[in-house]
Amino acid sequence: MKLNRRNFTRTLAAGLSAATALPAAPARKLKIGHTCITWGSFPRNAESSATLEAAVRDISSLGFYGFETFPEILEDWDSRGELTKLIDKYGLPLTSGYIGTQLTDPTMKKDSLAKTIRLGKVIKKFGGRFAVLAPNSVKRTEYNFQEYRANIIATLNEHATAITDLGLDTGLHQHTGTCIESRDEVYAVMEAANKSLKFAPDVGQLQKGGSDAAKVVKDFLPLVHHMHLKDYLGGEHWVGYCPLGQGKVDIPAILDMVEAGGQNPNIMVELDPSAKAPMTPLETAKTAKAYLQKLGYTFRV
Repeated sequence: MKLNRRNFTRTLAAGLSAATALPAAPARKLKIGHTCITWGSFPRNAESSATLEAAVRDISSLGFYGFETFPEILEDWDSRGELTKLIDKYGLPLTSGYIGTQLTDPTMKKDSLAKTIRLGKVIKKFGGRFAVLAPNSVKRTEYNFQEYRANIIATLNEHATAITDLGLDTGLHQHTGTCIESRDEVYAVMEAANKSLKFAPDVGQLQKGGSDAAKVVKDFLPLVHHMHLKDYLGGEHWVGYCPLGQGKVDIPAILDMVEAGGQNPNIMVELDPSAKAPMTPLETAKTAKAYLQKLGYTFRV
């Protein structure tokens, strides 16, 4: 019997279902970090880059185990000789970097690959372990995935191989509004990708995109090496997302599966920034920490 990539991963994951169904939570092994975009850290301008210190300070003060940001921001801080000082000041290690890729335009593949390699080297230079590969945006109302499927998979494979050649782990981060958003698109890519490409889902984005986030994680559990832990409610603030435990994502089931899976992936709490939000970034991170503590997770302080 010939097994494709998904069937293989489902076979490996099948033995975990009984464990995840137990009423008692398993012993908590995961060391949870936090991404920096909640504080508005984007590679857009000096002002948003400057928010990195506030993010690292707050994430460290709450006892999270690491941080993730855009490698372009790391480059900016490093160019001024300030990044090592920042990391040392707050004692918070870099876990991962988020790299935007171009997967639908073959004429841009060479530049996209060169950028990915450059930014991967930045992640590794400062102790990061994982490069998150994010698809490019598309006009979803005009988009036909099947027209681009072959190029998307081939290009992702090349990017993933280049990153692993640097000594980093890497995976697909599906995202709403991009060329890989829906459940079927995620499955098509992950079933066909090469062994270098793991899965780095954003569970809030999965839910917002119309998927059952817990089901998708279960189907590709052995390939989940990184995750953005985010909740989704569909409300006014945070682009419809919300602090952990206040939305529709089955966070406890997802964490129980990941704990039982044995891959020990990076888990990074995330909440998109929002103008006039009812809570500050620090308050949302505190809310996430309190929720996770109720699930049995511990923090550095």
